[in-house]
Amino acid sequence: MSEVIFSVFPSENFVDLGLYQFGWEQCAPSHSFGPAARNHYLFHYCLSGTGTLFAENSHGESIRYQIKSGQGFMIFPNQVCMYIADYDIPWEYAWIEFDGLRAKETVNLAGLTPDQPVYRARYKDVAETMKNEMLYIVNHKEESPFHLIGHLYLFIDSFVRASTSTQIGKGNRLRDFYIKEAFAYIEQNFQNDISVEDIAAACGLNRSYFGKIFHECTGKSPQTFLISYRMTKATELLKLTELSVADIGNAVGYPNQLHFSRAFKNVYGIPPRQWRNENKPVTDRSFME
Repeated sequence: MSEVIFSVFPSENFVDLGLYQFGWEQCAPSHSFGPAARNHYLFHYCLSGTGTLFAENSHGESIRYQIKSGQGFMIFPNQVCMYIADYDIPWEYAWIEFDGLRAKETVNLAGLTPDQPVYRARYKDVAETMKNEMLYIVNHKEESPFHLIGHLYLFIDSFVRASTSTQIGKGNRLRDFYIKEAFAYIEQNFQNDISVEDIAAACGLNRSYFGKIFHECTGKSPQTFLISYRMTKATELLKLTELSVADIGNAVGYPNQLHFSRAFKNVYGIPPRQWRNENKPVTDRSFME
């Protein structure tokens, strides 16, 4: 019989890197999950035992991977996967589901792709730190969101440094500068009527080239990110203030309330007023399954 610890992260207001859920499981023999697809990046690290991953590659083919203790595997957004514990030596693993503007860059630095989803650590001591950070998050679900996000960054640091395929290149410094300039411009002007052309101009780039490097770095188009950033700010105002929906829309760059409500519903699936009613602050926003 499986033993499992599972938690859902209580906040989505972290733009660069955010947690969605995390857990630990000592699987029963032949315990399986899937086939299924996730909306975010989901990393499993095998603590003991062994198991099998079946994951779609970039051509839509299902590839079989044998995973053993000390290895891990990444499930990518919208990638169909299935994984099964070994019958004789079922695996024990911890997992973290994360996403954000820096998620794609982080996974790329570790050398993981849908065609190469298996994680192998080059430095055992750093991998041990990574494992400990994962287990810390799993076992401290009651801590504040800021506390857990801090440990997510410590996990990400060791996750990248321990990888056999770390690709930190000096050639990306200028591109990173442009992306940071874009982030800063959006942060300072999201409440105004700005366009992708305005953001590109602030970086001194034409729209086409700017859109290309922005997507390469973040996995999102500038327009998608701008909308996401505005909606994240809107949820903060909906949760923490008594401002009207119209005033909140205006505060995040939507002077037309109808346009704001439509954009909000496209992102969250429900109107802003309903979201506010369903997300009123409570003393304990932690969940356990």
